[in-house]
Amino acid sequence: MKPFPHYRQLDQMDCGPTCLRMVAKHYGRSFTAQSLREKAQIGKEGVSLLGISEAAEAIGFRTMGVKIPFDKLAAEAPLPCIVHWSQNHFVVVYAIKGAGQSWMSRVNGGRKSPAPLTPQEGFWQPPFLDVEPSSVVIQPPFPPTGIKVPSQITKTGTVYVADPAKGLVTYKAEEFCQHWLSAQTNGQQEGVALLLEPTPAFYEQNDEHSTNYGFERVLGYLWQYKSLLVQLLLGLTVGSGLQLLFPFLTQSVVDVGINTNNLSFVYLVLGAQLMLMAGRLSVEFIRSWILLHISTRVNLSILSDFLIKLMRLPVSFFDTKQFGDLMQRIGDHHRIESFLTGQTLSVLFSMVNLVVFGVVLAMFNLTIFGVFMVSSVLYVGWVTLFLRQRRKLDFKRFDVSAKNQSSLIQLIQGMQEIKLAGAERPMRWAWERLQTRLFRLQMKGLALNQYQQAGAFSINEGKNIFITFLAAQAVINGQLSLGAMLAMQQIVGQLNSPIEQLIGFVQGLQDAKISLERLNEIHTLTDEEPADVPKLDQLPEDKGILLKSVSFTYSGAGNEPVLQNINLTIPEGKTTAVVGMSGSGKTTLLKLLLRFYESKGEIRLGDAALRNIGHAMWREQCGVVMQDGFIFSDTIARNIAVGVERIDARKLDDAVRVANLREFVDSLPSGLHTKIGAEGNGISQGQRQRILIARAVYKDPQFIFFDEATNALDATNEAVIMKNLGEFFTGRTVVIVAHRLSTVCHADQIVVLDKGVLTEVGTHAELVAQRGDYWRLVKNQLELGV
Repeated sequence: MKPFPHYRQLDQMDCGPTCLRMVAKHYGRSFTAQSLREKAQIGKEGVSLLGISEAAEAIGFRTMGVKIPFDKLAAEAPLPCIVHWSQNHFVVVYAIKGAGQSWMSRVNGGRKSPAPLTPQEGFWQPPFLDVEPSSVVIQPPFPPTGIKVPSQITKTGTVYVADPAKGLVTYKAEEFCQHWLSAQTNGQQEGVALLLEPTPAFYEQNDEHSTNYGFERVLGYLWQYKSLLVQLLLGLTVGSGLQLLFPFLTQSVVDVGINTNNLSFVYLVLGAQLMLMAGRLSVEFIRSWILLHISTRVNLSILSDFLIKLMRLPVSFFDTKQFGDLMQRIGDHHRIESFLTGQTLSVLFSMVNLVVFGVVLAMFNLTIFGVFMVSSVLYVGWVTLFLRQRRKLDFKRFDVSAKNQSSLIQLIQGMQEIKLAGAERPMRWAWERLQTRLFRLQMKGLALNQYQQAGAFSINEGKNIFITFLAAQAVINGQLSLGAMLAMQQIVGQLNSPIEQLIGFVQGLQDAKISLERLNEIHTLTDEEPADVPKLDQLPEDKGILLKSVSFTYSGAGNEPVLQNINLTIPEGKTTAVVGMSGSGKTTLLKLLLRFYESKGEIRLGDAALRNIGHAMWREQCGVVMQDGFIFSDTIARNIAVGVERIDARKLDDAVRVANLREFVDSLPSGLHTKIGAEGNGISQGQRQRILIARAVYKDPQFIFFDEATNALDATNEAVIMKNLGEFFTGRTVVIVAHRLSTVCHADQIVVLDKGVLTEVGTHAELVAQRGDYWRLVKNQLELGV
């Protein structure tokens, strides 16, 4: 069987696009992971079967989603196909053998030619499949290809699976069915699969190649410190030279000092050895300081550039990334830094020693040198055999460690809700199950290392014993002196260390390459504001906002539009309130105005398209309070004046006044310098909202966007704050999302949304008089007695 191409998923949610990437590669075309993610419309929950289907059709496949029993999968399905696995994962089935009649797709001039099936043979399925975790809509069915099914097939045989999380694995049919079968129809167990067949359009596609974030760029961090590297190399050379003298001094002690009974000569040699030892120790101290200096700076540079890249990415990127995945990538940076400044520089030192001591050993005895080289090649080859398994374990550890990190943070941050729900034990058990998986992976890693070490130890020690025998034989035969034998033993001991360090370098190189693969996925993403795309450097004079035919749907195949064909004018210097039932699209509209996402249609600021205005410049003019606004672990003053080096006392005092925070601040021992916890620990929801309002006021923006900014305030505080805000809003363009009548009734215009559709626009009095959607909202939600 021709090896099936395999790619590893780089994130927890990447299994679907990665499966499609493997299938495409099987048929001879290469696509980048990011390209397929975008086509599959991956979201926070991952990707649905419909998303994979749409991505596949976008690159030229014909697809069909089916719910079928195992016998039909084995006999009729064109392989490879993508199957829904354990209700939370996708894998590729690329061959089934021994199940009555086996079939495997092969590339034959780019086409497959099995016999077609007919609808009467029961292959077609309804266009809707009820698949967890989300319902999947399949495209209209087409006549698939396949092979005629034998009358009786049992669940026997071997199933070959390409799992993006595990690698190429095989399952017995029964074991496969335990993971795959998910439903029962007319007493027959069935599983969900996506069948794929390339069309001529697929072969018209060009291969995609990503710009790699590779070792060339990473080595650039190291090259910045070339003067220190020269000093380090000089130190390594001096250290090697000093170390080279020790075997010859040992030989002279035995052959000259002992054989001639010259104790003075022995004292002289021992003194020289002490001086050499002091010199080596000094060189090692200096080398360690230089290495620490370089490694610290390189690590800081690499991490800083990673954070810079993260901050340049669009907000939508963070909607689809798990916290644990990003934290594990920060760990990847540490692995790269350790490899660059530790193993790479150390192996240079080791290679110098290997060459120098190898030449000396060959000068002493070519036979012993040959034995050493052959055994070293065997030693390296044995360790290399385990690299593939180490790679597999590393990907599994990354996945489980990311989930573990996210789970632990969730446990700590959500402790209040966990206790209120009485879910302490189930949540702890879920965390312990992750620890069990980690423990099993660690045990597998330990077992792998033990097998590797056992073989390596046997080869190494066998080599040492054999070399000792050959050296002793040479002494007895008069070919070597006793001193030369001891010197050779010392040289062999010095040569063992470079070989071991070379093995460590190879393993470190593998780890660094794996880490680079994961980081490459971040560094090659398009920035929110690409540098080569020109943007306006100032806002237009007319600052009214116009929405023309704006529609928006969140990422995820099959998702319903959140906003549909919105046409709206938000006048400059006026207050616009947006109201509607929960889920009507109010917050999404606000996020579109803030350019969190790109929408269909057009949003204009005066005579300029909003997309032509730089993100940073636009947001600099916007004061925002979102429902989930973040409170930093810092002082109240620093939480109001975020990112400001020198706080303007006048602006800070005005922000505190508008947000009605003065009484609360004065009650604290340290006032505005009181430190509050991450995400607002130690303060109430109302105090939290007032700090967020003060943050928006301190910015002194031209545009203000509030999303339920006062819903946690009591009536007294709200009345004071709304009065203060009324003065502050004068001459500014304000958009407020709210439910409370007291917040929206004085707005210059009120916009009503219902299920993503704009239904009414007008003042409070006008809309109440119409007795439409707004009137019903006022009556039902704001308890207006009309």
